[in-house]
Amino acid sequence: MIQQILLSLLAGVICGVVFTALKLPIPAPPVFPAIVGIFGVFLGMKIFLFLSERFF
Repeated sequence: MIQQILLSLLAGVICGVVFTALKLPIPAPPVFPAIVGIFGVFLGMKIFLFLSERFF
């Protein structure tokens, strides 16, 4: 799991460098609240899957 996280972080850093070098807008929300919102969507999915495995 840690390896996947590190590879994901590395891919993100590489994309950030390439997009900035090419003077393109980054393909991610540039503000922290938007990033937290994306995490919220992921967390909601995990909660639903957990609950559906336990109770349905």
